[in-house]
Amino acid sequence: MKNIAVLVSGGGTNLQALIDAEKSGIIKNGKITCVIASKPGVYALERAAQNGIKSLVIPRKDYADIASYTRAVTDALLAEKADLVVYAGFMTILDEQIFRAFPYKMMNIHPALIPSFCGKGFYGLHVHEAALAAGVKLSGATVHFVTEVCDGGPIIMQKAVPVENGDTPETLQKRIMEQAEWKILPEAVSLFCQDRIKVVDGKAVVD
Repeated sequence: MKNIAVLVSGGGTNLQALIDAEKSGIIKNGKITCVIASKPGVYALERAAQNGIKSLVIPRKDYADIASYTRAVTDALLAEKADLVVYAGFMTILDEQIFRAFPYKMMNIHPALIPSFCGKGFYGLHVHEAALAAGVKLSGATVHFVTEVCDGGPIIMQKAVPVENGDTPETLQKRIMEQAEWKILPEAVSLFCQDRIKVVDGKAVVD
């Protein structure tokens, strides 16, 4: 059984999708053992408490720079014996220390079809604003391994979602969460926990 640690910064809707998936048996051979938040008082911590999951708060503002903050988060994850680290709306880009500690053992959900609308600055509603401005007819979500390149790690799963006439960033965000993010993130986590994902020549191959 693999230990899953989830990093959060906000409401924790993707954390809730993972909790629900674990309870319903979608996630096989994995258990959420720890939730780490980058600031106190976020609703994701309440979700963890309601489900009996241990949580830690490591406030970004308490650290002078990204190196010292990354070290603190990495040390906490190592202490928790995390086998998989899931970024679920975690808003801080950590440095290479954590990638060395957890190579191809960290995954993120991004609310677009990478390589479109990704990289530094593309987060939250900014992603959907950019998609609508470009006039794309399909958007969606991508689960990928986290590496030192922001949103540049091997792609594990993707799911397309239609863009509809009259969409706002908010309506598109909601549709992508409900139809894509909350489905493929638990599936990808389950595949990892069953040792069914390999990285070959820089690409993720699902067995």
